[in-house]
Amino acid sequence: MASKIFSATTYGMEGKIIEIEVDTFPGQAVFTTVGLPDTAVKEAKERVSSAIKNSGYDPPHFFGRITVNLAPASLKKEGPSFDLPIALGILKVSKQINSLPEDSIFLGELALDGRLRKIKGALPIALSVQEKGFKKIFLPAEVAQEANIAEKITVYPVKTLQEIVEHLQGIKPIKPLSKQANFLENIRPDKHEHDFAHIKGQEHAKRALEIAIAGGHNVLLSGPPGSGKTMLAKALPSIMPTLTTKEIFEVTKLYSIVGLTDSKNPVITQPPFRSPHHSASAVSLVGGGSFPRPGEISLANRGILFLDEFPEFSREVIENLRQPLEEGEVFISRATGSVKFPANFILVAAMNPCPCGHAGDPEKACTCTPHQLSRYRQKLSGPIMDRIDLHIEVPRLKFEKLSSRQPAEKSADIKKRVVKARQIQANRFRDKKEITNSEMSSQQIEKHCQIDNTGKNLLKQAIKQFNLSPRAYHRLLKVARTIADLDNSQDIQTKHLAEAIQYRFKEEI
Repeated sequence: MASKIFSATTYGMEGKIIEIEVDTFPGQAVFTTVGLPDTAVKEAKERVSSAIKNSGYDPPHFFGRITVNLAPASLKKEGPSFDLPIALGILKVSKQINSLPEDSIFLGELALDGRLRKIKGALPIALSVQEKGFKKIFLPAEVAQEANIAEKITVYPVKTLQEIVEHLQGIKPIKPLSKQANFLENIRPDKHEHDFAHIKGQEHAKRALEIAIAGGHNVLLSGPPGSGKTMLAKALPSIMPTLTTKEIFEVTKLYSIVGLTDSKNPVITQPPFRSPHHSASAVSLVGGGSFPRPGEISLANRGILFLDEFPEFSREVIENLRQPLEEGEVFISRATGSVKFPANFILVAAMNPCPCGHAGDPEKACTCTPHQLSRYRQKLSGPIMDRIDLHIEVPRLKFEKLSSRQPAEKSADIKKRVVKARQIQANRFRDKKEITNSEMSSQQIEKHCQIDNTGKNLLKQAIKQFNLSPRAYHRLLKVARTIADLDNSQDIQTKHLAEAIQYRFKEEI
């Protein structure tokens, strides 16, 4: 009689239950796996056979023909995490173990000696299967702490195939992990290498970045080489508010899916900071693949995506940012279906004003030809520039600034203002999906971004002078709302609106 055991795999952000059936037939020793397996799943027969033999049990070829079916057959299966349940199914059908629990999920890649190796997707799988009535999950010890965040399922850390067989036979039970009342209590905040206190001058840029983080707005830093654009961007994590519990789950699930968690850091508690190289492909940035996986924009979810040398990215890659910047999520469609990943990030882009880097520099002449300038500027389309809320010039610093001993404001002090502004927004969007001002819908803008007649006249003049799009109009109001929050002002005043216009309408590249 065929044996049956349950496993799971990730599909998008969720876990899907996989029912694994194993049956034997008399005849020549053949090991067949069906159910749309990928290469890693097909190769499981070699790992499983050696792991069973080296753990002291009779290997599969002793029992003739073996068929492994992964159901549902319509869902593609990938990765080595089915090794453990396949091995247990073979041991059950060959009567080397007596029974398999039906309320449990089994996951794990097997080494040839029977050890269990790390797998991807432990947290999203644990969270999904607990909602579907499963009570226990057995998986590699290295990712057990990650899965243990799920509150309604008992997690068993497994180190070897022999260990779990002895547990199932009642010889030597595996001790489940204990649940922490609050898993966040023992997590210490990261120490940041870069601090705004270490950056001389650039107060105008620092103020703009404070606004950007406070309201979740996108920023473009433009200036000559060596002016401090990259240093400013790398200091941003030091003023980012800590993630909420909901955000921690969301971010950790994404990192788990791509295998970026480990036993030392099972939970992502700090806002992500992702900085892909300008040679990155569209798939690596946005996500995708035959088995869709999150890209850099999703790994930056609830954090910062820093694109240094912005115009050096291919135009195709840059244009792929348009929809995620507007929607805060990305849809990846394949013939077998579509998946959705969150991509609610703050875009921080840095660039030189021209290929040589000295256009507009009063102290050094630009050597670029008109053709080079035109080609450089065409990398960034109007729709992309329209989605960037703050355009900031970062000029070359004078000697007096560089040599000054006057201390700059610390990141900790800036962060206090940012956290206070975020708290105002949290109260504003209580019981709503939005978290920051940048996420406001047009209806919410109408409700929370009212301006007086003086402000209306100023905005009308700006729209006429700069020929603003409706999107730019709404984004201006969102930035003004954030500036008012930083000022602890209930109303958007004219000075808040004027500052928002100033940041948006620096000279375009």
